[in-house]
Amino acid sequence: MKTILFVCTGNTCRSSMAQALLQKLLREKGIEDIEVQSAGLAAIEGDKASWQAVQVMKNRGIDLTQHRAKRINPSLINQADLILTMTSRHKAYLIGMYPEAAHKIHVLKEYAEGGQLSPESAQIPDPFGQPVEVYEECALQLEESLNKLVEKFVE
Repeated sequence: MKTILFVCTGNTCRSSMAQALLQKLLREKGIEDIEVQSAGLAAIEGDKASWQAVQVMKNRGIDLTQHRAKRINPSLINQADLILTMTSRHKAYLIGMYPEAAHKIHVLKEYAEGGQLSPESAQIPDPFGQPVEVYEECALQLEESLNKLVEKFVE
């Protein structure tokens, strides 16, 4: 079983949506040997997903109401085979904290695209506190990258 860990700041928006979206994609493709988790660098343990994230996922047939935030910790890092961050800052922070895991820490968009992107285009901006339309745009960006990621798994 391979484990993919998504990381953002608070684990209530981007990484929680990425986790739920990838789980759905994997189910649809019949891929059962990948476990998906998410965590935040500054997460408050037990926080719920933002209402906007819940709404945007509900529109996609995904129930995010049971999600509870987790703070990144050594156990999650060690369990993960692949760690995908939402921004290059998240990646740099994680590598600073866990240099032994640097080989498995990547920015989601860059990993999905298979190479280096410009600093602006590699980031998935934080929608926290923004209108639901901003969350929708975030979800679309996540879906684009996750579809490319799943293509890599089925190749």
